[in-house]
Amino acid sequence: MQLQSGNLFSLEAQRGSEERIDMLITGQRLNVERIVSMGHTSPEGFWYDDSRAEWVLLLSGAAVLEFEEDSTLHDMRPGDHVLIEPHCRHRVAWTHAKEQTVWLAIYHER
Repeated sequence: MQLQSGNLFSLEAQRGSEERIDMLITGQRLNVERIVSMGHTSPEGFWYDDSRAEWVLLLSGAAVLEFEEDSTLHDMRPGDHVLIEPHCRHRVAWTHAKEQTVWLAIYHER
């Protein structure tokens, strides 16, 4: 058995550089990602529209998700989580510019 381990908080993100996305688990019906943002947002007019459900947990920092259907803004702080149903169009409207925002995103087939 080969042990895979790491620390969700070990990598740095910097303002102005690319958002960091690390695949922690990949499978046929399940993907787990660690995302590190620092002032990153979705491009203007861009909406995520995944065929899979996505469960997102904010581990550190702060963020605002926007949902297209009813133009709702969802503030997120450490410990907050949300289940995004398949094809629920959403975007990252804001992340903290001076503090790492670390997300854990689990994509799965329903």
